Amino acid sequence: MKQRAFWIALSLGLLVSVSACSPIKRYHGYAPDDRQLAAIEVGRSTRDTVAETIGRPGVTGVMEGSAWYYVQSDWRHDGWRAPVEVNREVVMISFDAAGRVSNVERFGLEQGQVVPLSRRVTSGGPSGGTLLRQLLSNFGQFNPAQALGG
Repeated sequence: MKQRAFWIALSLGLLVSVSACSPIKRYHGYAPDDRQLAAIEVGRSTRDTVAETIGRPGVTGVMEGSAWYYVQSDWRHDGWRAPVEVNREVVMISFDAAGRVSNVERFGLEQGQVVPLSRRVTSGGPSGGTLLRQLLSNFGQFNPAQALGG
């Protein structure tokens, strides 16, 4: 009987140890999927219709109303190790001077490089791509010790 209790306790201990090592996944932000973006018509949709369709973003362009950015990051935390960003998507919706959608782009991060995943552009071409590239390349590289002078 004691031997059986020992094996049960050992099995439960191993089970708890293994389950404690399973990764924890966290998702931050929101980026609309292609199905939601299909409802937005380049040249026809306005800020109001975009807000009704997919909601307002957490980030807007530097110039008032020039673009809306939807940012989503997926993180994986393995035990005692620092969390690692495993996926990042940014959807940029640009507006013209009349407040109509002029561009819809989806960007991802592949091996540290910003990669356009999809793009719907009017004849004027994308605007704000360089700002977006800077945002993506610097995202996650903030070091509080450097900011505090330490």
